[in-house]
Amino acid sequence: MGAAGGRPGFYLGLGLALASSAFIGGSFILKKKGLLRLCRRGRARAGQGGHGYLQEWLWWTGLLCMGVGEAANFAAYAFAPATLVTPLGALSVLVSAVLSSIFLNERLNVHGKIGCILSVLGSTVMVIHAPQEEEVSSLESMAEKLKDPGFIVFAVCVLVSSLLLIFVAGPRYGQSNVLVYVLVCSAIGSLSVSCVKGLGIALKELFSGKPVLKEPLGWVLLVCLVICISVQINYLNKALDIFNTSVVTPIYYVLFTTAVMMCSAILFKEWQHMVLDNIIGTISGFLTIVSGIFLLHAFRDMPFTPDLLPLFLQQGRADLHASWRSADRHQSCQHQPLLPSEDKGSQSAEDGEEQEEGESM
Repeated sequence: MGAAGGRPGFYLGLGLALASSAFIGGSFILKKKGLLRLCRRGRARAGQGGHGYLQEWLWWTGLLCMGVGEAANFAAYAFAPATLVTPLGALSVLVSAVLSSIFLNERLNVHGKIGCILSVLGSTVMVIHAPQEEEVSSLESMAEKLKDPGFIVFAVCVLVSSLLLIFVAGPRYGQSNVLVYVLVCSAIGSLSVSCVKGLGIALKELFSGKPVLKEPLGWVLLVCLVICISVQINYLNKALDIFNTSVVTPIYYVLFTTAVMMCSAILFKEWQHMVLDNIIGTISGFLTIVSGIFLLHAFRDMPFTPDLLPLFLQQGRADLHASWRSADRHQSCQHQPLLPSEDKGSQSAEDGEEQEEGESM
C-alpha cells in the first residue's frame, strides 16, 4: 500500500479531492441550466455579449459550487500528495458528463460510457497505490525543499523551455500545432501546484496560531501563484480559441498531470520510498485515467452505429439476424393451427372455385 496506509490526513485530502471533483463537475451543469433558461426567455446570450446570466440564480449557484470545489481542491494539496490530487481532478469531467446526460439530455455514447468506467477504475487504482510524500509541516521545511538542487534545475528548465515556447515556437507554430501553447500551460502549471502546496502549509500554520504573515516565503509563493495562474489562463484560452476543445482538453490533462507528477517527485520525493508494485500501480492507474478521458472527449460527438463495426463483426451480426429471422418463421409455423385433412381438402376446393369464378369474370 502507498500513503493510504499512513497518516489520517491522507484520507482528509482524498475526501477533499473527491468533493472538489463533485462540486466542479456539478457547477458546469448548473451554469449551463441557467444559460438555457435565459435563452428560453429570449434574453441575449452570453456568446452574443449579453450579461443577463448575472440575474439568473442557477448560474450564481453554479459559480458558488465551482468556488467551493476549487477551495476544496486547494485544501486537498495540503493533506494529500499532489501525484494523487491532480489526477483525481479528471473525475470532475466524469461527473459533468454523467450529469449532462441526466439533466441536460445530452447523449453519452458508448465511448463516453467506457471512458467513465476507465476513469473510475484508474482513480481507484491510483488511490490504492498512492505515493507517500516526505512530511512537510512548516514553511521552514518547505523552504529547504525549494532550495534542493534537483528542484532548482527543474524550475530553471521549466522557465527556459516556457520562454522558448512563448517567444520562439509560439509565433511560428502556435497557430498550427496544439502542443505549443498547451505545453506552456502544463509546464507553468506544475510550478503553480507547488505554490499551492506551500500556501496550504502556510494556512495550516496560520490557523494553528503561528506568525506566518511575517514570513516572506508565504508572500513570495502567493505572488508566484498569481503569475503562474495568469500565464496558464492566458495560453489555455489561446489554445481553446485556435483548436477544438475535444482536442485541447485531453492533451492538456495528460501533459499537465505528467508535469505535476514530475515536479512533486522531485520536490517532495514522493517516489523515493515506493516499492515496485506501487510504482507500477500508480503509473497504470494514471494511464487508465488518460485512456478514459481520451475516449470521453475525443469521440463524444461521434454517433456509434452498427455500421462502424469491423466487417467481420458486421457479417456475424448479419448472420445472427438471419438465424433469428429463420427461427421466428419456424416458430410461427409451429404455432399455426393444424386443419384436419377433410377441412384442408374442402378449403382447397373452395379456393379453386373462387379462382375459376375470378377468371370467368
